Amino acid sequence: MSSDGGRRDDATQRSDQATGEAAGPAAGQTAGRGDPAPQGTSYRRLSDPRELQALAHPVRIGIMELLTVDGPLTATELADRLDETPANCSWHLRKLAEHAFVEEAGGGIGRQRPWQVSSVGLAWDDADASPTELRAGRALEELLLQRQVTRFQQARTQLHDDGEHEWSEAASSTQSASWLTVEELDELNLEIRAMLERYADRLTDPSKRPAGSRLCELVSWGAPLLLPGVAAVPEAADAGADAS
Repeated sequence: MSSDGGRRDDATQRSDQATGEAAGPAAGQTAGRGDPAPQGTSYRRLSDPRELQALAHPVRIGIMELLTVDGPLTATELADRLDETPANCSWHLRKLAEHAFVEEAGGGIGRQRPWQVSSVGLAWDDADASPTELRAGRALEELLLQRQVTRFQQARTQLHDDGEHEWSEAASSTQSASWLTVEELDELNLEIRAMLERYADRLTDPSKRPAGSRLCELVSWGAPLLLPGVAAVPEAADAGADAS
């Protein structure tokens, strides 16, 4: 998930080429603050807190992620992958469908009906959000971030335990802190976003996936580090005030 202050944007594309696009709170392309969406993507902007609340559930996020990267899938197939019951997945699919996050892909009956995501990307704004929408959006963002951190830790542990040392070493984290202006912070976040989208076309075009490649999650954020007692550098004095 990528955030850029007043706007939260999350967009993904799935590997299924039957429909060519999908969306959900999963790893994928991002866009923000008036940036044009990456080629082939669009964004559904959420403004109803009920839509955000409908997503903020671990099983529903899991469903959206799987449908995004490997859909269409049936409730039974989702249940096998998520270690849930088909009945529970069917219920969550219906709840997601109520808010048009998923739709039937056609074919099958009952729990053997395949489902797919309905749109390419999701986004919501903080700046003009109501208190209820703000709480719902931040609750969803926190849930997503917790999942991403947990997945990173689990991946490194499993790769090491399975003897996949090259992948374990490649799955690294980087942390840095520096003194930046708001313009510099924004510029760096945009540059990082562009880097994360470098191979985004491989999500929708399997022919572009190199031999030996794996689905990887890349997460980044840049924000002021608010440490106790550490104040911002004062703004430069106004030129007119100096002259007086």
